[in-house]
Amino acid sequence: MRKIWGTRNLNNLTIALDSLLAHRLRSFLTALGIIFGVGAVIAMLAIGKGAKEEIMNQMKLVGVNNIVIKPVTEEKKDEEENKKKTNGKAGEDKKKFSKGLSLQDAHSIIKMVPTVEAISPEMIIEHDVIYNGKSKRLKMVGVEPAFFELNNIGLSQGKMFNSTQMTGGEGVCVIGAGVKRKFFLSEDPLGKTIKCGQQWLKVIGVTDEKLISSATKSNLGIRDYNMDIYVPIQTTLVRYKNPAIRIEHRSWWEDDGSGQGDGGGSNAMHQLDQLVVKVRQPEQLTASAGIISRMLKRRHSDVMDFEVSIPEQLLQQQQKTKDVFNIVLSAIAGISLLVGGIGIMNIMLASVLERTKEIGIRMALGAQKRDIVMQFLFEAVLISLCGGIIGILLGVLGAYLVDKIADIKTIVSAISIFLSFLLASSVGLIFGISPAKKAANQNPIECLRHA
Repeated sequence: MRKIWGTRNLNNLTIALDSLLAHRLRSFLTALGIIFGVGAVIAMLAIGKGAKEEIMNQMKLVGVNNIVIKPVTEEKKDEEENKKKTNGKAGEDKKKFSKGLSLQDAHSIIKMVPTVEAISPEMIIEHDVIYNGKSKRLKMVGVEPAFFELNNIGLSQGKMFNSTQMTGGEGVCVIGAGVKRKFFLSEDPLGKTIKCGQQWLKVIGVTDEKLISSATKSNLGIRDYNMDIYVPIQTTLVRYKNPAIRIEHRSWWEDDGSGQGDGGGSNAMHQLDQLVVKVRQPEQLTASAGIISRMLKRRHSDVMDFEVSIPEQLLQQQQKTKDVFNIVLSAIAGISLLVGGIGIMNIMLASVLERTKEIGIRMALGAQKRDIVMQFLFEAVLISLCGGIIGILLGVLGAYLVDKIADIKTIVSAISIFLSFLLASSVGLIFGISPAKKAANQNPIECLRHA
């Protein structure tokens, strides 16, 4: 019986395939809804997965549970002052002075806020870097060892700054992977000295390569870590002089806690270009940011010459927005599949009416109702499967073009292809049942009388 059943099904499949090949254009037009629906599903899932991975990579770049504090530029301060002048409050603020974001602020945060796990002050100065006749203008970044942990930066060679180098302001540096390629392409950089500005720095380590897309740099406002030269922050204070800021040649943890400025003047003299604070738990981010903001405002004489942001929350909100966008587009793709399924059902119903005599002849020759059902189901499923295969190819091509042309990261996964193929098969099966049953329920005698 199994052999007979298998032979009959194979025969029904052959008849269905012959029918589709005899009407190629109609079959292709019927499958268009499935083609575009499956293609859209593949492309949308690829865009969604790519967006999710990009967000996760960005979170790794900015670090987990981090709060970023940056000094407010003079342009922003001028805008705020103009607004206050309009409101008649300029005279009161002119009397206030703040030295800006400083190492003493970092000390106060780690000392006074119990939810803070680590803190990383950064000082950035651009210098011409020279080695063996090669020259390039690069960023020299004064950091603490916590910087590398907070930014998920490891070392591929060498070692990190030790406590003596950190407190003594020694002329040592860790270079980025891009700096190594620029100056030490064919030699080991460890132990070599490079001239950074007017100072000679000994290379003691090389960071791992961090692959960062241009879009990610733009979205997060981060620099290319591979092209930075990292030095102990005390080295930046002791060995380099910047006329734009006033500094004290002492360890930043030796602050007396007063929070007062060290001189007069009308403009803030920011020591730091950025301060990254890591809290212990994600749920402590918002509360900690509020506490830090209020504390810094008091230390800066109520002058808001800094801004506090939480990159992880901004990225999570961005992810939610993209998720909603992808859900809407996937729903549209699903509607396309539904319309394609309805199209298959309509064409198959029309095909039943058109082939009434053929159905009668098959029944007269001994075909049973299940043979007629299987024949028309095979036709519907074949149309759907062919449309699904073409749709998968179209979707993969569309995802590739979106990645290359629109510069939007896409990832086509095996799961999305399998899901789309399953959807296409299900659509053909579900919407083919009604026409197949209608064909099988035809009266053979009435069918034979049909002109």
